[in-house]
Amino acid sequence: MTSPHQAPAATDVDALLAAMRPRLHRYCARMVGSVIDGEDVLQDALIKAVEAFGSAAPIQNPQAWLFRIAHNTALDFLRRRNRQEALHAPEEVDMMAGELDDLGRREIAATSLRTFMRLPVAQRSSVILMDVLGCSLQEICGIMDFSLPAVKAALHRGRTQLREFAAEPDDAPRPGLSPADRIRLNAYVSHFNARDFDAIRAMIADDIRLELVNRTRLNGKAEVSRYFGNYSKIDDWHLVTGQVEGRPAILVFDPTALDAPPRSFMLLDWSADKVATIRDFRHASYAIDGAEWVVDQG
Repeated sequence: MTSPHQAPAATDVDALLAAMRPRLHRYCARMVGSVIDGEDVLQDALIKAVEAFGSAAPIQNPQAWLFRIAHNTALDFLRRRNRQEALHAPEEVDMMAGELDDLGRREIAATSLRTFMRLPVAQRSSVILMDVLGCSLQEICGIMDFSLPAVKAALHRGRTQLREFAAEPDDAPRPGLSPADRIRLNAYVSHFNARDFDAIRAMIADDIRLELVNRTRLNGKAEVSRYFGNYSKIDDWHLVTGQVEGRPAILVFDPTALDAPPRSFMLLDWSADKVATIRDFRHASYAIDGAEWVVDQG
């Protein structure tokens, strides 16, 4: 097994990326404020890592190297969304940025993605890396390319801001599904739960595209039909109409634990009343961590 401070052999790269994927997603999702966009950023970062690995100098700390790539990819994403903020504070002051107790770490790890997005980028990154992912101050300096005083200052200010945000009432309205989305998703969910996959196949477009996140991509009705066939052979799922991050979604529950949170989710896009794309997170269950989800009550 590769040590975090030992360069991986070429044969270990895939295993390293697979092992790190959930932690990298936690970072990317909190940096960009979305578990869905976070997966896009993560996929870009992993492509960059694979491309860079062959020509990279000896990597002393592979995990920190991957976080550095993920960090820079997330910043690129934020710039493209025109939401980039000033990274450096005008002054670098040396503040105490020690370890939080277990309660403090749990409270920060449970902070909503929307709340993390209220922090400036440097504060957001430093708090996520230390208090959510457990990186050291030295590792954070390397990932963010900041001096130690700057990291300490960002961490101190970020923690202070999060405490202030936590004291605010959360009365933001939660818009529900539109009638059209509710009808379409309910029909899909009803047929799926009844295992009437012929009816599901009648709902999908001929040129449908499917992404089974962290596993494969399929194109066209013939290929995607095999995907439904795989679901027909297992019974560890129960679908419910809902929302993820305000988007119409299908929540996937364990049928033996319907009172527990969903295990994953699916996103569908429609064209001319046919399902045009499916994005199924079954094999990327880490993506539901931290997501804001709600069961549709309509």
